[in-house]
Amino acid sequence: MRETCRPLGSTDLSVFAVALGGTAFGMKAGTRESHRLLDTYRAGGGNFLDTADSYRPPVEEIAGFDSESIIGSWLKTSGARDEMVIATKVGKHPAYPGLRATNIRRAAEASLRRLRTDRIDLYFAHFDDQGVPLEETASAFSELVDAGMIRHIGLSDFSGKRVSEWMDVAARNGLHPPVAVQPHYNVVERSGFETDLMPVALHHALATVPYRGLASGFLTGKHRLERDDVRSRFSPAAQYVDERGAQVLDALDEIAQERGAQISTVALAWLAARPTVVAPILSTRNAAQLPALLAAAELALTDAENRRLDEASGRLVPQG
Repeated sequence: MRETCRPLGSTDLSVFAVALGGTAFGMKAGTRESHRLLDTYRAGGGNFLDTADSYRPPVEEIAGFDSESIIGSWLKTSGARDEMVIATKVGKHPAYPGLRATNIRRAAEASLRRLRTDRIDLYFAHFDDQGVPLEETASAFSELVDAGMIRHIGLSDFSGKRVSEWMDVAARNGLHPPVAVQPHYNVVERSGFETDLMPVALHHALATVPYRGLASGFLTGKHRLERDDVRSRFSPAAQYVDERGAQVLDALDEIAQERGAQISTVALAWLAARPTVVAPILSTRNAAQLPALLAAAELALTDAENRRLDEASGRLVPQG
């Protein structure tokens, strides 16, 4: 068993070791169901919520059913704002696209209104907008910190090279630097992060908050070679249904059986223990699934169990 909360990189924030993602809120889960998820997560010790201004129904007229608004209404009714660390993102909302300075500020103001709060704890650039000078974008984020609108800066889906460039721009210009990165990373999706971004995160002591920690459901064990049905083949998880994926699931099955845990718990526990990783993001529409996922915050795998999963997935974590 390990500590269920840990520091968010170099900041003064302490976050639960598994974050709750808001991608389903308003799209796959209605307000009542989403509030139930948030209540269950909070009751389980969780305090780290991850959303984005673009997590919303596709119909423009459905106001108030986007992820930020649903979280905001829950924060108001629950009175839990000061307990929670709120992360959201800018860059992909149809009304606030891209990372121009004026757009970033307008988008942040809109997110604050939807979230019903006076500050965003961690504000991510949702993607690397290379059509805008990095100096402009980095300065805009830093100004939001100075204004008290956001507390810290994060970068989502940036390459290691571009993260390094942002850090250099911040150092040269006396700007607030990023403190966190958000990549696609899990036990079957390793090479991109481990060979490119992890060394940069280690060098700059950046917190890693990975998304798709269960590989679009593959690491729950629902998709296997012996289940070659239409549903599996058309799922985003289908790309992992091969011999390597089967090896990973076999290793997860063995460890889960030995530890009396769900395989999703083991997969997230492996991820939560990776270098620089602070909290994998879990997303679900079903509150009944949360206990198994939250249990990953307490499950500490042995060195031998970690090696078994490393070998099954075909990569070894670089040391830094």
